[in-house]
Amino acid sequence: MSPGKTDGIRLNRLGEQGERPAGLTWGVPWPIGQLQRDELLALLDTEGKPVPVQSWPAAYWPDGSVKWTAHAAVIGEKGARQMTVMKGASPVVEQTLEIIETQHSVEVDTGILVCRFNRAGRPVVREILREGKRVCSGGELTGLREARSTVSGRTVITEEPFHGVVSEVTVEQNGPLRAVIKITGRHELNGGMRKWLPFTLRFYFYAGMDDIRMLHTFVYDGNPHQEFIKGLGVRFYVPMSGPLYNRHVRLAGDTGWFAESPKGLMTFRLTDEIAQKYKQQMRGEDIAFDPAEEKDAAFLALLDDSAIWNDFKLNQLSADSYQIVKRTQEGCSWIRAAAGRRARGFVYVGSEGGGIGIGVRSFWQQSPAALHVHNTAEDEAAVTAWFWSPDAGAMDLRHYDTRTHVASAYEGADELRSTPYGVAHTTECMLWCRERTPNQEELGAMAKRKESPPLLVCEPQYYYASRTLGVWSLPDRSTPLKAQLEETLDDIVSFYQKEIEQRSWYGFWDYGDLMHSYDPVRHTWRYDIGGCAWQNTELAPNIWLWYMFLRSGREDIFRMAEAMARHTSETDVYHIGEYAGLGSRHNVLHWGCGCKEARIGMAGLHKFYYYLTADERIGDIMDEVKDADYATVGIDPMRAYFPKDEFPTHTRSGPDWAAFCSNWLVQWERYEDTAYRNKMLTGIECLKQMPHRLLTGPVFGYDPKSGQLTHMGHENYGHHLIICMGGAQVWTEMAQLLQDPEWSDMLSEFGEFYNLSAEEKSRRTSGDIVGKQWNIPMLSTAMMAFSAAHRGNADLAREAWNYLIGQQSHWNIGFPLTPQPVPAAEYVRPIEEVPSISTNTASQWSINVIVCLELIGEYLEQ
Repeated sequence: MSPGKTDGIRLNRLGEQGERPAGLTWGVPWPIGQLQRDELLALLDTEGKPVPVQSWPAAYWPDGSVKWTAHAAVIGEKGARQMTVMKGASPVVEQTLEIIETQHSVEVDTGILVCRFNRAGRPVVREILREGKRVCSGGELTGLREARSTVSGRTVITEEPFHGVVSEVTVEQNGPLRAVIKITGRHELNGGMRKWLPFTLRFYFYAGMDDIRMLHTFVYDGNPHQEFIKGLGVRFYVPMSGPLYNRHVRLAGDTGWFAESPKGLMTFRLTDEIAQKYKQQMRGEDIAFDPAEEKDAAFLALLDDSAIWNDFKLNQLSADSYQIVKRTQEGCSWIRAAAGRRARGFVYVGSEGGGIGIGVRSFWQQSPAALHVHNTAEDEAAVTAWFWSPDAGAMDLRHYDTRTHVASAYEGADELRSTPYGVAHTTECMLWCRERTPNQEELGAMAKRKESPPLLVCEPQYYYASRTLGVWSLPDRSTPLKAQLEETLDDIVSFYQKEIEQRSWYGFWDYGDLMHSYDPVRHTWRYDIGGCAWQNTELAPNIWLWYMFLRSGREDIFRMAEAMARHTSETDVYHIGEYAGLGSRHNVLHWGCGCKEARIGMAGLHKFYYYLTADERIGDIMDEVKDADYATVGIDPMRAYFPKDEFPTHTRSGPDWAAFCSNWLVQWERYEDTAYRNKMLTGIECLKQMPHRLLTGPVFGYDPKSGQLTHMGHENYGHHLIICMGGAQVWTEMAQLLQDPEWSDMLSEFGEFYNLSAEEKSRRTSGDIVGKQWNIPMLSTAMMAFSAAHRGNADLAREAWNYLIGQQSHWNIGFPLTPQPVPAAEYVRPIEEVPSISTNTASQWSINVIVCLELIGEYLEQ
């Protein structure tokens, strides 16, 4: 639907269609003034038939109209690839969710499943019933702590089990089609004497569905020198009934399935008749024997003599290797059953009474992970999805050295503030409750579903027309040069997709991030050079990837951006402790740099994902950083340059104050909280009063309580950081929303001024600004484009394009981007490289090209 029209917004299914019904949640943007908050919305399928939908507002425009809506629906069998959202009433939901809250429990009934949660204590899940029959007798968080101490000069290691203990259960959303249960608590060990690792669990239910989505988040709050996480996961208990040969374990391998029972039919004497039953057993079908028949009685006697395989384990200890082992009982050896490269992270355990399947998303990508099954021959089996496998070494979150390396390794501060205290990690799982053992086709659909959850997305043209996510362009190949730019933009994404695989940028704490700088001599990224290793949102790669998705609609880019959003919002940012609301600058370890800054976790990096998916965890994180400016009182971002003075703290107009504005803008549009809008306005008014408005500074005295910026001089710090960390995108979006002519003029002035000669800078400012540290012109091109478009300055527009594609330097991407093979003996295996590549350049060049194509594309000369 185009702005102003009412014939509906077309939605496309991201990824493959599923054969089974699926519950899904997605977001839709609305141009300003088009949707009022009291207007109802309807969903139509491909044939134009109404489908029940649950809708709610996610953000608002300044005029009070709705900016983003979120929707939930259950898409029927052979779910429609294209659907439509339009104004109108949704049909009455025939099958709704029901939630019953008591003093001790919360119960969710989907119509097929009933899931009961404990309000406090353990376990987390009391039981799950399918159509009245118990298929899960409990679920709990579990783990192992490895404690290290020194006794008589020797290191003593002890392993201690711990369990998640619930402190609060909240019904976060209550139907009729979708329900969300939020559970918080801490893990306990030593009988509750030690409480650590705060956790948040969210369980997602859809009406009429037999699956549950689970989002698991924990925050590290231990001592990394003494307390090591040896294992961390979730365990479910499954009632087992019937003969052992009708009990089943299924583990997903690379492409197929490991399918066994605690009592398989394979014996030394396998007849043709039994072989047929054996095949049935491997398909998950119930088989039967008649003890009254001589042949069956003889085989049952033989079967009684065969081994009982009680326990199974799949361990994915690296991104490129897994092993499946099994054993008969405690005290006996594990034997190797199968091995492969990349397991798909799915397990099913069940018997004649049904069972459960558990799928862990990004399983091998976030290794070491594992799926363990125990006690399949007992009345109750235990199946554990280990997010960190206890068969791997313990997590080691200590810093890589005992001092910093500022001069040699581009580390940001002399202080060693490398601490994981307060960083987090989120894992996504799916849980299926079935009345029988699924066949391989059904199991395959489950494994695929958990890895690529269904999502409805708008067409790029509609996202663009809605003007809800800043300034960006649609692809334009109307001229040879524009076509070349588009090809290079695609090539950069393709390069990094291949590089993730080629360099194996995987692992529990790393997956989703990219490396920062390249070493063409060693033919590797500078993984061991302080501030040149992990990117940690430096120069806004999140924005780059989301722009590339919005303008293309490509699923592969969406998944890449999604992984980055999940990682950078959790691991690169502190959620508790003295640095809460701030993040760590790029380093060998994600939390290693002594610079703790607001721009690392600013809300504007993650709101793309939030609005497209309505993900509650990302919503939490954006709320966590709303008052990040207060955290800078404890750790002044400019402490190395300015001594403690009369100001509570100091801030740069960018990236610090720009990051604050990003956080406040999200609070304003999500909750219509004018207090945060007013903080933006206060800062803008302060800048208006500066001697040279936005050209002043960029360092100011700052008071978080009032939001006041105070003048401290001119050219007192470098200027390129003002705009290259997402500041340009935040400020131009503020101009769009605030409709303040002077603010827009200040941005235009900045874009025009940035690359003036030192002499002209001095002349225009009466000698106040003499051209000190206005660095790296390419980074300013989006601001130049804003100015050129605002003021109609064709010469400035052409100058911006020259910085992007005319001048060849470290800060430009060459045409074409062509990887070249590395000599075989110079690296551990065959690879290709682009020796001049830098993720800083790739990210900012792409962002600026995308913005400039929108604002000054007509000035791009052939």
